[in-house]
Amino acid sequence: MRHPIVVTLAVAGFAALSACEKGIDKDAVDREFQGVNVVDETNLNDVMLTVGDPNEAVAYFQRALSQDPGRIDLMRGLAISLVKAKRITEAKIAWAKVVDHESATNDDRVELADVLIRSNDWPAAEKVLDAIPPTHETFKRYRLEAMIADGNKEWKKADSFYEIAVGLTTTPANVLNNWGYSKLTRGDYAEAEAMFYDAIRRDRNLFTAKNNLILARGAQGNYTMPVIPMSQVERAELLHTLGLAAVKRGDVEIGKGLLREAIDTHPQHFDSAARSLKALESSVTN
Repeated sequence: MRHPIVVTLAVAGFAALSACEKGIDKDAVDREFQGVNVVDETNLNDVMLTVGDPNEAVAYFQRALSQDPGRIDLMRGLAISLVKAKRITEAKIAWAKVVDHESATNDDRVELADVLIRSNDWPAAEKVLDAIPPTHETFKRYRLEAMIADGNKEWKKADSFYEIAVGLTTTPANVLNNWGYSKLTRGDYAEAEAMFYDAIRRDRNLFTAKNNLILARGAQGNYTMPVIPMSQVERAELLHTLGLAAVKRGDVEIGKGLLREAIDTHPQHFDSAARSLKALESSVTN
């Protein structure tokens, strides 16, 4: 692995030596050295956004902005880091400042809409998206549009936006899961089930889709476990979900049996399933 600081010092030293030998004025050397610093700073910005601790990244970009206020790349870095650190209230303010910058882009406006949704400010998010030209067609824009249409119960629009979003990404599992959950809330259980299967096919580790699949099957009175990739712990948790779904439909005895199976399946003590079963048995006894 190369060490940027060592390389920077080496280049700076070489530049200084060249200046002594050739009689180059100091300002020329400073300009050359400044160019090296800019390259290193850009690399550091990227590192802080990808592998750094989110709160450390926030502190880094705050320091950088205090020295060079108004630089939109640093403003974006701060806003992104605040979202990653789950400091949503601060992130809203940061993204609003980015959007107010003269060099702001439509992608920045989409990010502002995203953080507004995260803060549950749906009307404001919808207003921001409505102001973006329809020619700006990106995956994230359509995913957010779909979520807002869902919230407004505009089902046809939601389906259209979800379909477009799926077509604009190579990793659609999460979108398919969201779309399936939308179908689930509408009572379209069979369609929801198919979408959850598709989401799991695209990402076998997406437990949320597995759990939602169980809910869709349970809502249809189908209490058999689906053939999907799952660990022993996941199987126990899914049996727990299925048991509760059965109880919700009034199939209490089936639900109790599924909860017992969940407890037996889990490699450790399954406290939540044990509590659910105890509550059911107590209510029956009473």
